[in-house]
Amino acid sequence: MSRNGNLTSKSAPALARLQNEIYACQKCPRLRRYCQKVALEKRRAYQHENYWGLPVAGFGDPHAQLLVMGLAPAAHGANRTGRIFTGDRSGDWLYRALHKAGFANQPTSTHRDDGLVLQNTYVTCATRCAPPANKPSPTELKRCAGYLARELEILTEVRAYLVLGKIALDALWPWITQNTEADLRKPRFAHGARFKLPDERLLIMSYHPSQQNTFTRRLTEAMFDSVFSTAREFLSKNP
Repeated sequence: MSRNGNLTSKSAPALARLQNEIYACQKCPRLRRYCQKVALEKRRAYQHENYWGLPVAGFGDPHAQLLVMGLAPAAHGANRTGRIFTGDRSGDWLYRALHKAGFANQPTSTHRDDGLVLQNTYVTCATRCAPPANKPSPTELKRCAGYLARELEILTEVRAYLVLGKIALDALWPWITQNTEADLRKPRFAHGARFKLPDERLLIMSYHPSQQNTFTRRLTEAMFDSVFSTAREFLSKNP
């Protein structure tokens, strides 16, 4: 088992190797400096904790049929805990919704060894390091793209993709369409939108559960729950 969770299939060795490569990545000096600075300075509420401070890998079920794609680790969330969407408000929203839809064994995610297990789901992100102001540069996104491509090559059972925000859609789109001969135009991003791919996979879109979206109620719990219900319904009908 890797440091990052429930890897128990033939895909486990490949995912573990990839995760270790991600942990050691130094491709983006600006992001590495920022993550290390945050890990040293810390937030007052977490002064007693040892921050992860490294790039963050994906997490979940190697047999996943649902892939959830976010933007990047949070500076005091995954950059602190070492697991994507763990220890911040966005993660509170995500794992509560996954649990409610039957994709997680518990509704909370506070630290890397809290017992959370994802069921039929894998969570990943476009950028593996926390970016300043949550804004990775196009170059930084491009440098991380190869890690996403390799994850998708390993996760061969994925049938549905749920993107959290437009940047996640932009990052994922080239890889989910690269093996199709159809001339596909990228769909316009909109919360709740869905797009059926030629091979019958489904792309679902959602606003990111960032505080900017949830505090302003641009994204409500009912809206967020609905996209996971869509994924659950689709997978139940298309095993």
